[in-house]
Amino acid sequence: MLQHPFRRRVRRWFTAKQLYESLRPLFHVTYLHGLTSFYICSDGKTGRRDIKKSWFGYLNGIAHIVAYSVCYTLTIRNNCESVASYFFRSRITYFGDLMQIVSGFIGVTVIYLTAIIPKHRLEQCLQKFHTMDLQLHSVGIKIMYSKVLRYSYAVMISMMLVNFGFSWGTFAVLYSSKTQPTWALHFTFMVQHTVIAIAIAMFSCFTYLVEMRFVMVNKVLKNLAHQWDTRSIKAVQKQRSLQCLDSFSMYTIVTKDPAEIIQESMEIHQLICEAAATANKYFTYQLLTIISIAFLIIVFDAYYVLETLLGKSKRESKFKTVEFVTFFSCQMILYLIAIVSIVEGSNRAIKKSEKTGAIVHSLLNKTKSPEVREKLQQFSMQLMHLKINFTAAGLFNIDRTLYFTISGALTTYLIILLQFTSNSPSNENSSGFDCCEAYHNMTNHTV
Repeated sequence: MLQHPFRRRVRRWFTAKQLYESLRPLFHVTYLHGLTSFYICSDGKTGRRDIKKSWFGYLNGIAHIVAYSVCYTLTIRNNCESVASYFFRSRITYFGDLMQIVSGFIGVTVIYLTAIIPKHRLEQCLQKFHTMDLQLHSVGIKIMYSKVLRYSYAVMISMMLVNFGFSWGTFAVLYSSKTQPTWALHFTFMVQHTVIAIAIAMFSCFTYLVEMRFVMVNKVLKNLAHQWDTRSIKAVQKQRSLQCLDSFSMYTIVTKDPAEIIQESMEIHQLICEAAATANKYFTYQLLTIISIAFLIIVFDAYYVLETLLGKSKRESKFKTVEFVTFFSCQMILYLIAIVSIVEGSNRAIKKSEKTGAIVHSLLNKTKSPEVREKLQQFSMQLMHLKINFTAAGLFNIDRTLYFTISGALTTYLIILLQFTSNSPSNENSSGFDCCEAYHNMTNHTV
C-alpha cells in the first residue's frame, strides 16, 4: 500500500501529456543556472502547463555573469592560473592557458547573453511546435510527449555525469599531488563545463523535436502511399486503423480526402521549417562559441599530448607522464563529445527532412487524381525552397562536413606548433613567467 503512491509519483516524473510538460525539467535546469528568464508552471485548475516569466531569471543570469567575471579576473591576476598550468608550463602553454581563460570568459558571457536577450525567439519556437502539434493531431497523429521527456532526462543526466566525472577526476589528481587550486579556479572550471553541457543538452532536445516531427510527416505520407499500393482506399474509408509506432501513436483518419491530407502535411512541413529556422537563430551564437572553445582546447591538448609522447619536451612536473597524458586526453575527448553531440543532433534532423522529398515524388508517380497531383507538385516546390539548415552565425554549416573541416584545421595547427617547438632553442626550460621577467629586466636595464 505504501509503494503505490511512490510508484505513481515516479511514473508522473517520466510521463508527459503536453509539450511544455515534456520540457519542464530542461527549463527548470536552465532557469536555475540563469540561462533562461522563464520556467514552466502549471495551472492549478486546468492542470495546463505554460511559460511563466520572472524578473528573478534576469537577475539570476546577471549574477552568474558577475560571479564569472570576478573569478576569471582572480585567476588572471594569480599568474593566469588554470588547471593545465599545474600540469605543464612553457612558452606555448602559457599562451594557450591565457587563450583558454580569455575564450572561456568570453564564451560563457556570450552564451548567457544570447540565451537571455533573444528569449522571444525561443518562445516563438515553442509556440510553433504547439501549433504544429495541433495540426498533426488533425491528420491522425497523437504525439507521445513522454518520449520527449525521457530523452531530455537522458541527455541532461549523461552530460552532467560526464562533466562531473571529468571535474572530480581532475581535482582528485591535483589534490593527490598536494596541489591546492584556488576557489576561483574551482568555480571557473566547473561552471564553464556546466554551462556548455546545458547549452548542448538544450540544443539536442530542440533538434530532437524537429527530427520527431519530420518522422511524423513522413509516416503520414508513407501511410497514404501504402493505401494506394494496396488499392484499398475506398474500403479503408469505412474503418479506422490503429498503428503503434516508435516515437508516437498514429491512427489514420480515413474519412479525409487525400488532397486535404497532403495540404495539411504541407502546412505542417512549413511550420517545422519555420520552427527549425527560429531555433537556429536562437542557438547560432551559442553554437559558434561552443565549437570555437572546443576547437581551441582540442588543438592545445593534442599538442601537449603529442609533444610529451614524441619526447620533444623535458617537462619538470610533479605529475607522472600517465597522469599528464590522461588529463589532457580526457579533456580533449570531453570537447570532442561536445562537438559530436551538436553535429549529430543537427545531422539527424537534416537527414529526416531530406526523406520527405523522396516520399512526395513516390506519391507523385502513383497518383492518378489531377487534384492530388497538383497538391503534390506544390509540395515538391515547397520542398525545394524550404530546407532546414543549422549554421554557426552563418560562418559554417553544422553537419558532418564539419568533421572534415576541423580535422584539416587541427592537423595544420598541430604541425605549426610542433615546428615552433622544435625550432625554439630554449623551449624546454623557459616558462611564461621567465618571458615576463626577461621583458621587465630588459626594460629596467634600458631605462
